[in-house]
Amino acid sequence: MADAGPDGWGWIEDGAMLSQDGRLLWVGARADLPDDLAGTADHVQELAGAVITPGLIDCHTHLVYGGQRAHEFELRLKGVSYEEISRAGGGIRSSVTATREASEHQLYAQAAHRALALMAEGVTTLEVKSGYGLSLAAEAKMLRVARRLAELGLDVRTTYLGAHALPPEYQGRADDYIQAVCDWLPQLKREGLVDAVDAFCEGIGFTPAQTRRVFEAAQALGLPVKLHAEQLSDQGGTPLACEFGALSCDHLEYLSAEGIAAMKASGTVAVLLPGAYYFLRETKLPPVQALREAGVPLAIATDHNPGTSPTLSLLLMLNMACTQFRLTPEEALRGVTVNAARALGLRDRGQLVAGQRADFCLWDIEHPNELAYYFGRNPLRQVVRGGAPRGVARP
Repeated sequence: MADAGPDGWGWIEDGAMLSQDGRLLWVGARADLPDDLAGTADHVQELAGAVITPGLIDCHTHLVYGGQRAHEFELRLKGVSYEEISRAGGGIRSSVTATREASEHQLYAQAAHRALALMAEGVTTLEVKSGYGLSLAAEAKMLRVARRLAELGLDVRTTYLGAHALPPEYQGRADDYIQAVCDWLPQLKREGLVDAVDAFCEGIGFTPAQTRRVFEAAQALGLPVKLHAEQLSDQGGTPLACEFGALSCDHLEYLSAEGIAAMKASGTVAVLLPGAYYFLRETKLPPVQALREAGVPLAIATDHNPGTSPTLSLLLMLNMACTQFRLTPEEALRGVTVNAARALGLRDRGQLVAGQRADFCLWDIEHPNELAYYFGRNPLRQVVRGGAPRGVARP
């Protein structure tokens, strides 16, 4: 499978690829492989009919945290809403307590286990957000752990999500907390811990005006922004994020026509999170058809987190994106490859074309549409990252 523009699988029957120094040098039909290039290969590997796709990219996760929230899952099944749980001190705040109490070593051990589960399904690039620390020391701890996950053999992009929830010590002083979030950012950037900045713009999160202050601080430091937007209500966060050229807006169940127009104009990626939609038993669908018609790129991610999407299967998200949101299998695969890369501001991966990173997966399937068709099955045979074959990691 190679890139074939905005439509189509880019299917190549009996294909061949050459890589050099971690980059794809040539991709095409085996019969078209130039003799002068074929003769330079130091190593040739026959793939015996495997289907090859770009390495998968999970562009929205909260992989680093302490504890778990299975009891909240039980409460929701008894009729308590997510907002009610959050306002009663549960939700994100309960994860903040557990994360603050955990040592850096404990957080890494837990996060590494989760990352290995994603890698076992072909993930080669991973985004990890902070946001369960909500203090300078705890946010820095989370981001250091996220950076360390690269030791496992995958690329990690870190996102500062200090504006995730209001910590208890700032109860009733949301504006003061937002000022602290902005004040911490320069130090975190100096320490090399931040690739992008995110916020939760929602009735139980932060207002558009408070979100703007965070984005202005990020912009002053040359950092790109992303946004948890329009998940539970329409707060107008998406047009705001697009003013700042946001890489992505994520969730989007309550996205308005104005928000779609803003995303189209700014080139912002729509990241759909079917795991959270499923786990919260939501009924308000994101406006997929309107996004599609506007030409807004669609990405998919696990949104792995302890409260609303505790999944560790990006392949399952492909199936859910098709069954719940009515994406086509081809759209779903683009959502975890080229469009997921765009949602992270990365233009060097997500496609099988010359010049891209040699990150790809070998699958024991007959066609890539099977990746969305099956659920509960993992047909991954091998991962190649940066041109180097790797065994399939297991948690």
